[in-house]
Amino acid sequence: MSLSNEVTIRVAVFEDNEQLLESLHQLIEATIKFICTGAFSNAQHLEKKIAQSNPDVVIMDIDMPGINGIDAVSILHIKYPHIRVLMQTVFDDNDKIFAAIRAGASGYILKKSSSAKIIEAIVDTYNGGAPMTPSVAEKVLNMLRYQNQNAQAENINLSEREKEILTLLVKGKSYKMIAAECFISIDTVNSHIKNIYEKLHVHSKSEAVVKAINQKLI
Repeated sequence: MSLSNEVTIRVAVFEDNEQLLESLHQLIEATIKFICTGAFSNAQHLEKKIAQSNPDVVIMDIDMPGINGIDAVSILHIKYPHIRVLMQTVFDDNDKIFAAIRAGASGYILKKSSSAKIIEAIVDTYNGGAPMTPSVAEKVLNMLRYQNQNAQAENINLSEREKEILTLLVKGKSYKMIAAECFISIDTVNSHIKNIYEKLHVHSKSEAVVKAINQKLI
């Protein structure tokens, strides 16, 4: 987990379970360099709530009454593309996982995850990563292999190091894990990923994953 000294991450939480909502609120407030700018039990009047809380990262429950998490992340992706969204759910659900990623979610984590894992996922999401539990990452990969099978191949020239890092991204590895596995700094990982995004003409990890699978780049 890497965070510069001057950074404070602003987090808003959308969760219809009041006990879990309060738990997440307390966890965020108790974490150094974090501030919970909003804790909401539903996504009604979403744009007003986002304008009031002005978050860097949103933790979004996928199953909420009224506007569900998938619809909410779709709205955020269009209206507030700079805000990163970390989805939370109880179960690994293939259809909902894929729908959330297609809608623009930056990452995905299960509600049973430890406090440390949740905080790490928020930081990773803030830093441009796409945290996923191993089981979620595996199921996303399985789904993506069957999407757009007839997509036309592009001439994309990635270096061997870029292919290595892209492969780890597809596997759901965090920036910290990629840095450790490749024996490079997180800043170097960020630099490589920026180059990968430029070559793939994408703007997020989820888009890069989809393109990597569709174009058989790894």
